[in-house]
Amino acid sequence: MSVVAIERCLQLIEVLAGEAEPVELSVLASKLGMPGSAVHRILTTLVKAGWVVQAEASQNYALSLRLSTLAFRNLDVRAVPDIVQEILDRLARRTREYCRLAIVEHEDLVWVARAQGATTGLRYDPDMGQEIVLHATANGKAWLSTLPENEALRIVCARGFGAHRTLGPRAVGEVDELRRHLNETRARGYAIAVDEAEPGTAAIAVPFRADTAPGAAVVGTISIAGPLMRITPDRYDDLSRELQATADEVASVWQTRIRQRGGARSSGLQGRPMVTA
Repeated sequence: MSVVAIERCLQLIEVLAGEAEPVELSVLASKLGMPGSAVHRILTTLVKAGWVVQAEASQNYALSLRLSTLAFRNLDVRAVPDIVQEILDRLARRTREYCRLAIVEHEDLVWVARAQGATTGLRYDPDMGQEIVLHATANGKAWLSTLPENEALRIVCARGFGAHRTLGPRAVGEVDELRRHLNETRARGYAIAVDEAEPGTAAIAVPFRADTAPGAAVVGTISIAGPLMRITPDRYDDLSRELQATADEVASVWQTRIRQRGGARSSGLQGRPMVTA
């Protein structure tokens, strides 16, 4: 299979992953900007392999559960253990907000755990399948701030300041603005995203390390997010202290749990060295 064919196949899977109902061939072709015949050939291959199913009545296409099964299997071998979920659950209960944990995957962050702490009022409950837009999220900026500035800017500039989804009105849009955000993140010790990742939401995030030793590798980020009316500036310091305490707690168990699960050799979670400004 050619590189172009592989790219088209992956693009098709990404489009189907965002659809709640089976999709017509013509709609898929339009979204992908590809000829219907080319899309049909890819779909036929995916159906035969079990990655896509075709509805009998409408003949429309949807992803099978095989991809979801692989995703859960992959998370399991990456050693995101129950004890880390318990720590995140406690953070959610203390803050009464939506909390998430992401891990570093090459030059990206990937969501792997969440906990909902909001029990009344508006509940922020975003899709865990959304990409983490590094320049527009608190998690992204928290991680980027631990890298040398040139490397952080290179990673963002290589993919541009756009996204595959709608961002908030205050999302960073150019290099100098991003540089300022990262400098502010290093100075205060935590990242903030207000009306950036999504309209009407705010988030605070900190990185966590592979263990508690000074200079240990950064392997992920932890965040608290919610509606703007609740995640207000007067709460930033208190929430950031909760986040840092949680990050320290995760660091204290991270390597032990990875070794117990046998994931260190294959998970790629060794991370990058922490860089301080």
